[in-house]
Amino acid sequence: MAERTETESRKLLGRLRDALAEDSAGQARLDRVTHLIANSMGTEVCSIYLFRDDETLELCATEGLNPEAVHQTRLRIGEGLVGRVAKTSRIVNTADAPSAKGFRFMPETGEEIFSSFCGVPIQRLGDNLGVLVVQSKDARDYLADEIYALEVVAMVLAEMTELGAFIGDNAAMGALHQQSVVFQGGSAQEGAAEGHVWLHEPRVVVTNPIAEDPEVEAKRLNDAVDQLRVGVDKMLDGAAGGDKEQLQVLEAYRMFANSKGWMRRMEHDIAQGLSAEAAVEKEQNTARTRMEQVTDAYLRDRLHDLDDLSNRLLRILTGQGAETGAELPTDPILIARNIGPAELLEYGRNLKGIVLEEGSVGSHAAIVARALAIPLVIHADRVTTEALNGDHVLVDGDAGSVHLRPDENVVTAFRDKMAMQAQAQQRYASIRDKPAISLDGVTIQLHMNAGLMADLPSLDGSGAEGVGLFRTELQFLIRNQMPKRTELAALYSRVMDAAHGKRVVFRTLDIGSDKVLPYMTPQDEPNPALGWRAIRVGLDKPGIMRMQLQALLRAANGRPLTVMFPFVAQSEEYTAALAEMEKAKERERVLGHPLPETLELGAMLETPSLGFAPQKFFEEVGFLSIGGNDLKQFFFAADRENERVRKRYDTLNVSFLSFIEGIVNRCNSTEKRTSLSFCGEDAGRPIEAICLAAMGLRILSMRPASIGPVKSLIRRTNLGELRQVIVDARERGDQSVRPAVMEYLRGPN
Repeated sequence: MAERTETESRKLLGRLRDALAEDSAGQARLDRVTHLIANSMGTEVCSIYLFRDDETLELCATEGLNPEAVHQTRLRIGEGLVGRVAKTSRIVNTADAPSAKGFRFMPETGEEIFSSFCGVPIQRLGDNLGVLVVQSKDARDYLADEIYALEVVAMVLAEMTELGAFIGDNAAMGALHQQSVVFQGGSAQEGAAEGHVWLHEPRVVVTNPIAEDPEVEAKRLNDAVDQLRVGVDKMLDGAAGGDKEQLQVLEAYRMFANSKGWMRRMEHDIAQGLSAEAAVEKEQNTARTRMEQVTDAYLRDRLHDLDDLSNRLLRILTGQGAETGAELPTDPILIARNIGPAELLEYGRNLKGIVLEEGSVGSHAAIVARALAIPLVIHADRVTTEALNGDHVLVDGDAGSVHLRPDENVVTAFRDKMAMQAQAQQRYASIRDKPAISLDGVTIQLHMNAGLMADLPSLDGSGAEGVGLFRTELQFLIRNQMPKRTELAALYSRVMDAAHGKRVVFRTLDIGSDKVLPYMTPQDEPNPALGWRAIRVGLDKPGIMRMQLQALLRAANGRPLTVMFPFVAQSEEYTAALAEMEKAKERERVLGHPLPETLELGAMLETPSLGFAPQKFFEEVGFLSIGGNDLKQFFFAADRENERVRKRYDTLNVSFLSFIEGIVNRCNSTEKRTSLSFCGEDAGRPIEAICLAAMGLRILSMRPASIGPVKSLIRRTNLGELRQVIVDARERGDQSVRPAVMEYLRGPN
């Protein structure tokens, strides 16, 4: 029975290959396919439903149903049995369709006379394209071999849809990779860019899903798997004696590469008539479908390993490696599912923009993108599926939108926006060397945030008065092993040299939460933002902290040094960090190294708890910097990585501003008037910045590109009047002062 089914399957695929090779229009070709499937499987009905948009399926071809229903019958995803298959990506096989859960009768199709129903998803690499359906009058369940044959056919249909086999006059569907598409994601780095697509991992396109000779295809598969196994063994040999976690990942690779079950399933698919490439991709489809349904983090990682191995195998079979022969465009917009900081740094400032399907506002990639001032859009779902190398693309980092293959009207409007931004930057350049003094004579110091040597040229060009935050963790994140003390000392020394005597605030290692070192064991914490991170890691692993502090002391080489400890939640943590600094100083003294001329030690206030620390802490701390990004998420209990809640709460909420004002007052009440700054995204937003200044903050630290706009508005604002506007709004009981502030700014002032 199995051999007969395999033979029939190969015959069907052969007929499909011939039909798809015919010189006919897209709709005629699709109609021919449904006729062939119904005839070969002995069913009265075969229908193909394809997605018109993300939520709507359309009957695009049928053999056996009313032909007038084609392109007229539409279903929402989840609606009826067809919609159920599309929503769940699972097969529905029933002998009595009208009695099945979710059945929806569509009278225009004339399907009421058919009892049995079998629907199979048409998908490619986890991307749902439609549903393949067969129906019969007889009340019967379709056999496992028949369902398998339908799965194989659905796989081929997915590949041919990707290749545009059903496009043409009276086409069943619009041309892929040709239409204008807009992706709405999230903003992780502001700015606008126009350029052409550069795919970080070019998609492998299977052009020969149907094989003529199964024996030849089986040999091709075995040869490619042998090559894959050799490659994995070489990676393991190269990592021998290295990081334990990396070795475990590579061992998992080896296990999958040598899996007999994996090979057996692919060889079986080839026996059914698929090419070696199509057999690999069919297994990959299955893994991705499972990955979408698995909640266990460990199992998802293992399925991701299998997915990656499948990609490697496909590149061996097709020769479509990372080096495709395409040249990086002069205006590249990088598009990827995700990307690590080291890979992103390899591209450097050549990139005009970055678009990711995954990522987060606090991810490594976002940190590097901010450091390089490259617009970044995250959560652009399916962009890697739709985009092709060389496609024209517009990236709006302010709105979090991406326009792929835009029409002329969109391009014109976008270029107008970019021109206006360029004109504004020219205006800001004219005040670069002027102080940020408000109309009522209040001076605000504007500093810049940095994390790479590449940032430092912006110190002079932006008009920043110093570096209010230098993120030291980037040098740890972009490596596969812990950097050496001498390497860090040399880097920190170059940073101080490039600052030309301006103050640089070095923040000690801020890892954990969304910044996990590749060579440290992940903690798998249920809520990492509230877990083992930053100063907590440093105090629990004092060797790492002491090594970094020694590198900073050595880099200063007798010059003034400023160091800040991150995520201090209670005063005892700051005291413990000071003790570690004393140990590091003593070690340097014993070694005969010069100590800094002056040493400023401060803390980042990122948790509400530190705002209520004993007054003694405010008296003793060298300086404080409010970490606005973290403080805001903890103050409002709104995860800044969660798009559903992070924009729900306004920085100009009276409660938040009152809390900020309370910290200002506590610092000002000390005998030495403890220095206080605000560091974060809100410091670089002009409206938020002037409100923070009106509440008493006199130092703001932001990305270099924000200094001009913030300085311009400060110089045009009376902070005393603005403060009164905020106070009046608070006394009225307003939830946010934003409406009142905007009305004041629009007035004649």
